[in-house]
Amino acid sequence: MSKHHDLARLMPRRKFLEMGLKGGMVIAVAPPLLSKMISCSGPVTAPALDMDKASLDRVISRALQHGGDFADVYLESRNSRQIIMEESMFKSGLYGISQGAGVRVIAGDKTGYAYTEDITEENLMRAADIASYVARSGKPIAPVNIAETKRDSFVSVVKPLEEIADSRRIGMMQRANQAALDYDPRIRMALIDYSDQVRSRVIANSEGLYLRDELPLIFFIVQTMSDDGSNRHMSRERISEHSGFELFEKETPESVARRAARESIAMLDAEDAPAGMMDVVMENGWGGVLIHEAVGHPLEADNIARGIGAFTGKVGQKVATDVFTMVDDGTLPNFRGTINFDDEGTQAQRNVLIEKGVLKGYMTDVLTGRQLDLPRTGNGRRESFRYIPIPRMTNTFIEPGKDRPEDILADTKKGIYVQSLSGGSVNSVTGMFNFTCREAYLIENGRKTRPIKGATLIGSCLGVIQSIDAVGNDLDFGPGICGKGQSAEVTAGQPTLRIRGINVGGSRA
Repeated sequence: MSKHHDLARLMPRRKFLEMGLKGGMVIAVAPPLLSKMISCSGPVTAPALDMDKASLDRVISRALQHGGDFADVYLESRNSRQIIMEESMFKSGLYGISQGAGVRVIAGDKTGYAYTEDITEENLMRAADIASYVARSGKPIAPVNIAETKRDSFVSVVKPLEEIADSRRIGMMQRANQAALDYDPRIRMALIDYSDQVRSRVIANSEGLYLRDELPLIFFIVQTMSDDGSNRHMSRERISEHSGFELFEKETPESVARRAARESIAMLDAEDAPAGMMDVVMENGWGGVLIHEAVGHPLEADNIARGIGAFTGKVGQKVATDVFTMVDDGTLPNFRGTINFDDEGTQAQRNVLIEKGVLKGYMTDVLTGRQLDLPRTGNGRRESFRYIPIPRMTNTFIEPGKDRPEDILADTKKGIYVQSLSGGSVNSVTGMFNFTCREAYLIENGRKTRPIKGATLIGSCLGVIQSIDAVGNDLDFGPGICGKGQSAEVTAGQPTLRIRGINVGGSRA
């Protein structure tokens, strides 16, 4: 029994250090020096992934020498950066490089995997020997020699991160900090977290595939805390894309900060939430993380292949209301969950999972596609070269409907309006979930009225999608981090929608 956690959160400093120290290095910049970083674009650069194709062919052949159905080699390098500003002071700067490679062998339902943090042919041969252990009783197969493979790209860069001086990053953070503090005198503190990375990948496999690409990523988070002498509220807003520094021309740091500050002030007067079964209207955007958690994880094919989970054996069956269509799409231009191709080399694509209430399919990788005799959907993802790929979501969302958001609210006489969610979890076997509402309001006579605190949404994946009776025409998205034993960049989205009757755990006695 396992639980998955999805949060738009800061990458913990310990995690960042682990990513850099294993297979690379981290440089920590002391606070007094941060204000003087005026010209560098990054003090460290990961080596190029330049192993030749003939060497990769030899590694794949070695991996399959004792048998196996499939083998691949995954090479990766990352240049990472994180800068933190708190209470109007720069607290830390971390620069990291990480590099390594892994070899995988699949033999039936078994997977062998080994990795090295020093990319040489000798080390990869040793990893191939270890990975091939699972196939020692099998019949050797002849791999196809690798050749350059073409994949469509959905990530474009105008201003490459490696060309941006750190003074510009620091300037963006200072602008966000000032905008948050200027919003209202009751905003007492702002925390600005800027991180970016460039991840390079090379993928080669026994089917003859050879791919390489480079994915930049920016994650910009603003947290604000309000205090009126009696109450406090911590809010969070973030933007993230696979793009260059032009992201801040699409969304300014001031706009991110003001959204965070607005919530902090609005929730100062929040009263305890009621409890019980009630109608819930969820605002468009990051609220889609509830469906990501409650429905998306159970539709990842690893549990389906084990014969467990709420959606096992239900393809072609009605599982939701007619107004509900759910999609996972790794091709949305520059989105945080966009991947070009997954970490197995399968082209990213648009996958309709549930259409007008009918279950259409699952999200697969190489292994689960073989186990279930299903096509690969481009959802084989891994946190880094230290992990095997598993089925993971990319950009998951509910398709827009025909209702106007204002009409959905006006037609709801009593209930709760959820404007933003924070943490949540789902049991992918039972489909039970719970989510904490960070910003929510009472609905009274079709109007959003008083703010409430302490509300938790509790239910089951099938129960919630069979209770959605209105879907708005205002689809929006929010970026986040998805946890499933490994972390992955994702986007969740939805239009405004209404759930008729969901269990709300409240703080009101």
